[in-house]
This record gives sequence, structure tokens and C-alpha cells, in this order.
Amino acid sequence: MKHTIKLLLIFTAALLLSCGGKEEKKDDSIKIGGTKKEVKAEATTTGSATDEVPASERITLDNKGVGEVKDLPLDPAINQEMVARGAELFKTNCSACHKVDKRFIGPSPKGITKRRSPEWIMNMILDPQLMVEEDRCAKDLLVEFNGAAMANQNMTFEQARDILEYFRTL
Repeated sequence: MKHTIKLLLIFTAALLLSCGGKEEKKDDSIKIGGTKKEVKAEATTTGSATDEVPASERITLDNKGVGEVKDLPLDPAINQEMVARGAELFKTNCSACHKVDKRFIGPSPKGITKRRSPEWIMNMILDPQLMVEEDRCAKDLLVEFNGAAMANQNMTFEQARDILEYFRTL
């Protein structure tokens, strides 16, 4: 009986000691392109971070992003041939992470042309890694979507432009 009580006390003490005193540290860094990057969302308006509009809903039409596309005037008329090509490209290259009508691994492209400039959209399609490294909105999107970085699909300018034209119809 004495041995059982001693064993029970030793076991209880060991259990209590092994569970206490350790704190988990959260790693806020996100791995992008093989290297760790610190990605922290900064408030773009006054107020706390909880008051802030999520990056996927934020309107930043004056931001052209970072990349080769600096100015991209759009014809008011929608080019249906480009839309058809863009829809097919989106289906084959983008639909694994983006769904038209809902949030998925990445944001829905529905209404994107009302929230982002054509230049920003093109730069994001053409070089998402550069955008995430240097563009505030792209960084915030990465944080909002749990570090799921957009894959570079190595699109040509023409392919990205077709996808943009498709987005104009959503």
C-alpha cells in the first residue's frame, strides 16, 4: 500500500512539473520563396486593427502595385475574345485557389476591378512574390489568407491582360 501511494505521488508530481512553466511562442514569420519574411499588417486607417477593413474588402484604386505595369488604360468596351481566353486561363491556372463566388484559399476575384487598379491586378498576376515583398495591400492579403502566397503561374503580359478582362465581367 505504501509503495502504491508513493508511486502515485511521484507520478502526480512528475505530471504537474512536466505540464507547467512552458509558454508557446507564436512565429509570425511566413515562408515565401524559401526564405522567412516578417509580415505584419499595418493599419491604414486610424483605429485598432480590429476596426480595420480586411485587405480583401479594402478599396485601393490609387495603388498601382509594384512591377512592370505602370499605366494600363482600359477600353470602356469589354473585349469578349479576351474574356473567353481569360476565363479559360483562370479555370486552368487559378481555380485551385480562387473561387469566383466565394472566399477560398485565396480571395474571390468577383468585384476585384472595383477594389484594385488594373495595374495592381496585372502586377499581382505577373509577379506575386515581388508584390508580397513590396506592396502593403499584397502583404495584408497574405496575412489575411493565413500565409497562403499566390503561386507565380509565369503568365505572359497578354495572358494576364486576358484574365483582367475576364475579371471585368465578374
